[in-house]
Amino acid sequence: MSIDYHVHLEEGPYSFKWLNRTNKALGHFKQHSLDKHTYGWLNESMERVMERIRRGAYHESWVDLYLQEAKRKGLKEVGIVDHLYRFHETRPYFEKHLDLSDTDIGKMQQNWLNQVMTEKFELFVAAIEKAKLRWAKQGVILRLGIEADYFPGGEKELQKLVEQYEWDFVIGSVHFLDGWGFDNPDSKDQYENVDLYLAYERFFTVVEKAIRSKLFDFIAHLDNFKVFGYRPDEQLLVPHYHRIAKALAETNTATEINAGLYYRYPIKEMCPSPNFLDILLQHRVHFTISSDSHFPDDVGNFVERNKQALLQSGVQRVATFDKRKRIMKAIGELFPVEHRLH
Repeated sequence: MSIDYHVHLEEGPYSFKWLNRTNKALGHFKQHSLDKHTYGWLNESMERVMERIRRGAYHESWVDLYLQEAKRKGLKEVGIVDHLYRFHETRPYFEKHLDLSDTDIGKMQQNWLNQVMTEKFELFVAAIEKAKLRWAKQGVILRLGIEADYFPGGEKELQKLVEQYEWDFVIGSVHFLDGWGFDNPDSKDQYENVDLYLAYERFFTVVEKAIRSKLFDFIAHLDNFKVFGYRPDEQLLVPHYHRIAKALAETNTATEINAGLYYRYPIKEMCPSPNFLDILLQHRVHFTISSDSHFPDDVGNFVERNKQALLQSGVQRVATFDKRKRIMKAIGELFPVEHRLH
């Protein structure tokens, strides 16, 4: 079977680049009636993008474009999430742990937080729960998830935030290192100011803490600190790879093969890297598969490729989730084997 367990509906900042990308996504499903870059084409584009904005990211017309693409690519299960920082209710959590100081990076991140934190939990949850039945009628299982940023020392706060709703799965992720949002293009120059090896050591220490917190059903993009191509000789990182693999195995926590960095960022590499993947497989870590799409036309991107990579490595089952219960399903559509985690 084919699955995609890490799919986003939308994310700011709301720039002209975002408008153009949204228009491209809409055009993927319905071609323009007029020649590209004509006045009429521009007017038509503006009208349909504005309609999309007025309806919002949780309107069924947008959500069901993800269904349309999932069916086109033969997906049987899709997990839709939003980042925790999208929701107003989480502002105190992020204000406590991000660098929002009166510095260039602090001011930039304060501005970024205001740009992306635009939604309410209840609206997102209601939209996905409502969509589940529509999707099921068309042969695709839809699951509700949340991608929760982990900060050392913030475990109790995070648990309270997550416990507000009944998720099918909770993804743990690390996008911030000591308050620095390292995957933000506007802050990537910070890589020039750090010792790369020590920074990776610190990053993997935080990832291990996230794993051992046992707050999450799977951990996302384990080595996304490489996002802009900054990485020391990878052989130096192998001990950290083993440490992370051991933590996942000991806590019975799954991870993913995530294609997002491969097709959206300069590193052009899957998470985990091929070397890291080999080590995770040695430790018999459980995997799910994801595109990390942020627009509906990217749903299922490279899922088939990564499924084949697992099959060629001898992996026969992938992790799916329902009400925080992990269900290992055979890639070849065999009967599921359930593992209760909570």
